[in-house]
Amino acid sequence: MALRQDVRAAYPGYHAAPVRSFGPATARLLVVGLAPALHGANASGRPFSDEQSGALIYRMLYQYGFASRAEATGEGPELRDCRITNVVKCLPPQNKPVAQEINACNPFLASELAPARVLLVLGGVAHKAVVRALASRQRDRVFGHGAEHVIGGGRVLIDSYHCSRYNLNTRRLTEAMFAQVFARVRQLVDAGGLPAGAAPP
Repeated sequence: MALRQDVRAAYPGYHAAPVRSFGPATARLLVVGLAPALHGANASGRPFSDEQSGALIYRMLYQYGFASRAEATGEGPELRDCRITNVVKCLPPQNKPVAQEINACNPFLASELAPARVLLVLGGVAHKAVVRALASRQRDRVFGHGAEHVIGGGRVLIDSYHCSRYNLNTRRLTEAMFAQVFARVRQLVDAGGLPAGAAPP
């Protein structure tokens, strides 16, 4: 609360409040990020509206048919069969969520997972939070870029490195790598997930 008050004082035009999920609640694809960035979602009130990571993810969403346009400016694009949320709903200190914040927000995250057939989870911290929200065991769901985990009823969790400025600048994640993940996501969404009992390739 104190942090949000400080941010409002420093940036009077910023949203500086909990950031709601963006996109239709009935979407078959749920993209799960980590937390609002100071000058991104915390400013606009919309997930992934910061300059670099937001530009890439909305470009991918548009390229694979999940968004009406590639740019995240203004009110943002219309999302199609896709919803975006974060593990932590409020700006964390120094843009780094701590365990207490992640745990406090976990019930909210759990309530958002059910409608989706495909969960695209960005980064190891978000992966662990989603696995916990699914009441699954971490050792059975090991994070890895491009890894796929069947989570019951043919629903699939797909991991990707987070499209953060750091990962993009160090090329831990490239646009081509991200596009490969989105191509697989598109395939799975169109198929409605995996047949019950099927294992990922």
